[in-house]
Amino acid sequence: MVMKKGVHPDNYRPVVFQDLNDNSTIIVRSTAPAEETITLDGVEYPLIKVHISSSSHPFYTGEERIVDVEGRVDKFKARAAAAAKAREARAAAKPKAAKKMRVDETQKLGAKTPAKKAAE
Repeated sequence: MVMKKGVHPDNYRPVVFQDLNDNSTIIVRSTAPAEETITLDGVEYPLIKVHISSSSHPFYTGEERIVDVEGRVDKFKARAAAAAKAREARAAAKPKAAKKMRVDETQKLGAKTPAKKAAE
């Protein structure tokens, strides 16, 4: 059986994936583009850095920890604090409602006012 020519990629080569959490490295074949290189055991490989891999992922390690590589938690807390501050500023700027005057019996709907009594 003969394989078709030009179907498979030409840049399928060994590549090093480096986990930035624990600096572990994995060598696999890949077509992923890489800008950096690393030398392992005297051989130079393309290097791809990843934020998390099976060597540091809590599912595989059994550890429970928060991995906040890009400051997502800090960004969320900052947005929540800014929203609370804006809410307080709106509440402070909103004019307070005037107190309602006490309604006398004569002001109630359907009650006879002194002017109506005199007209009768």
